[in-house]
Amino acid sequence: MNIDQLYERYKQHPAVQTDTRKLQPGDIFFALKGPNFNGNAYAEAALDMGASLAVVDDPAHYTRPEKMMLTDDVLHTLQELALWHRMQLNIPILAITGSNGKTTTKELISAVLATTYKTVATKGNLNNHIGVPLTLLSIPMDAQIAVVEMGANHQHEIESYCRVARPTHGIITNIGKAHLEGFGGEEGVKKAKGELYDFLREHDGTVFACSNYPYLLDMAKGMLEIVTYGEKDADFTGHPLAETAFLGVAVEEEEGIGTLHTHLTGTYNFPNVMAAVAVGLYFGVPGPAVKKAIEDYVPSNNRSQVVRQGSNTIIMDAYNANPSSMQAAVENFIALRAPKKVLLLGAMMELGQDSIKEHQALVDLLQRYHWHAVVLVGGDFSKAQHPYLYLDNATEAAKWLQQQQFEDTAILVKGSRSVGMEKVVGP
Repeated sequence: MNIDQLYERYKQHPAVQTDTRKLQPGDIFFALKGPNFNGNAYAEAALDMGASLAVVDDPAHYTRPEKMMLTDDVLHTLQELALWHRMQLNIPILAITGSNGKTTTKELISAVLATTYKTVATKGNLNNHIGVPLTLLSIPMDAQIAVVEMGANHQHEIESYCRVARPTHGIITNIGKAHLEGFGGEEGVKKAKGELYDFLREHDGTVFACSNYPYLLDMAKGMLEIVTYGEKDADFTGHPLAETAFLGVAVEEEEGIGTLHTHLTGTYNFPNVMAAVAVGLYFGVPGPAVKKAIEDYVPSNNRSQVVRQGSNTIIMDAYNANPSSMQAAVENFIALRAPKKVLLLGAMMELGQDSIKEHQALVDLLQRYHWHAVVLVGGDFSKAQHPYLYLDNATEAAKWLQQQQFEDTAILVKGSRSVGMEKVVGP
């Protein structure tokens, strides 16, 4: 069975699955392998559960030829099937990458577009070498537009995703200090994220770029079409309003939008909101629909959430952290009006040889301001010089917070995903 034959099977059963726990009757099961698992071992079980076909790459598990496809590499076959399907779709595909804000931007944009078009978007943060092809294969033939998130932690990763997704439009949210270890420094981050621009430039695509970041405009030179958004000198302009924990955005000269009252916290979300405004209006979504979609969006999964506990306001931004996003969160917290401010900050991961330096830089920033209390949790915070309370893990931080019995206090909780800072607030 080759790819075009596999695609014929896919057209009969246009749903794929890599996890038997989520398998539905009729799905095509792809037996992926990883360091700690071998999907081939579950191929027969998938068929017994109603899978229409199982794609395997281990001859020892190729036991039912009439309902199995044997290939050299299941992951490569999944990606090639996604590319084959992509080539049948004649719709705009907007790719989103960047150091910070990818998922929030994707959620906002897809909410706006869905008011007017049949829209498919990456679920959650399935933005890697498996998630990108799965997203593409979830696009039905009657879809009108798709939004595909692309994450990366090393060179040529975005390039490989573009080869499969073949985006027509793209956004780099920003270039910051994320995954420095894998990219080899900030210039490596810029080069890797810029692979999206490289593809769009070569294929006459359209770029949406934030004018607040001049380096994005420099990176986008030579594009067929550049649509800009930001605080000034842009096609779509606005400015942030941050008088409360929630972000407001005053959008200029766009009928039916005016001031947006979001459920997001932090002025660092301003570019994400303006990206949704720009993309929506570019694709002809009416202003009132843009406004309603953005104002109705409520963040989840510990991304820019505001949690009320009694008289306290907790800003939960604990899904991930790097030096750029941590600095932005702290600076936003500085500007927040509150009688008492407490920070619980988890360590930043994947920074390689720059890790101790970046943790020390963050501590130095904290020491320039007065805080009611600061707790630093785990990782290389233990190696930085600071006057604050250090705890080994998020469980200890949660116990500390429970013991304090704060009232009328603003509390910022942030850290890299592996630190698990969401435990600090609890369910």
